Amino acid sequence: MATRSVIGVMHGDVCKAVYCHWDGYLDHNGAILQEHYDSAKANHLVSLGDISSLRPEIGEKHAFSQFETKMSSEEYDRLYGEMTTFYGRDRGEAGVDYKVFHSYDAFLDFFNGCGAEYAYIMDQGVWYVKQYGGDLEILSQALEKISE
Repeated sequence: MATRSVIGVMHGDVCKAVYCHWDGYLDHNGAILQEHYDSAKANHLVSLGDISSLRPEIGEKHAFSQFETKMSSEEYDRLYGEMTTFYGRDRGEAGVDYKVFHSYDAFLDFFNGCGAEYAYIMDQGVWYVKQYGGDLEILSQALEKISE
């Protein structure tokens, strides 16, 4: 079962955000965002639209699954395992562009209504996380709590 998340980047009062279907929990998507995505890379990430699975690298266009390539899972993972998989770029789906919200509250309204369990948002170079029904926390501090 998927652990869905939304990932946003604030630009002043405007937020650009995408949906991510898989592995949205703190010690996966949260850790990847904190460790591998600075402001420039986070902006590039959301510019490519909704995500199937987040990985440390944005990567390049690739087959959506091993079954499309007729590769073994080991070969597919060796070639594409570190690359993020996007619905638009890698599967060719339409209607999966990033969304624009004209306030932080509008982004939170979207999060509260979209069925995601986690929201990650970068503001002024700092990642924050909000679990559904919880409070906003600095992501690095939330990750420290779960590692204790």
